Amino acid sequence: MSVDMVEVVIDSIRVSLMSQQRIVILREADSERYLPIWIGVYEAEAITISLQEVEVIRPLTHDLLKNVFHALNARIVRVEISALKDDTFFGNIVVEVDGNLLDIDSRPSDALNLAVRAHVPILVARTVLDSAGIIPEENLKEEAALTKPAKPTKPEEPEIEGSEDRLSIFEDFLDKLELDDDDEEDEDKKDKK
Repeated sequence: MSVDMVEVVIDSIRVSLMSQQRIVILREADSERYLPIWIGVYEAEAITISLQEVEVIRPLTHDLLKNVFHALNARIVRVEISALKDDTFFGNIVVEVDGNLLDIDSRPSDALNLAVRAHVPILVARTVLDSAGIIPEENLKEEAALTKPAKPTKPEEPEIEGSEDRLSIFEDFLDKLELDDDDEEDEDKKDKK
């Protein structure tokens, strides 16, 4: 591995306050630095199903992909969030085949789905964490510990147990996100209709 990588774990999956899109929150293994990555609803549900060990009758797409790797004697070694370019995260699946390591380009959501199914490490390039990672301030941590979210968790909202209090600080972060110019133009078009 030539790039400096940091191990992370999936801390929680949240619903965006501005849309129905999901955000997977990765937490650095040995610190309180977080990396939020926007992912699709279906990908988030697939991660949640695997994390909660829900049995499904037929294999989901990511289960199928894991089964294909296994059938071809390819071992998933790790997954990586390798880059962040123009607000887009890039993923990588590292697979061992016949003693050789192969890098397979991937969306981060697909790489994360495979990681939770294959029980392999999730690594993030240190440059990605340095540019997009969030370290909550102490006063926000104290405020989050004293307050609860106004609305109860919806049944359809995927969440990993025990993370609600600690991650309520991300509500402030999400509230402060500005829409892209493209999003504002789309809203203007909708308003004119």
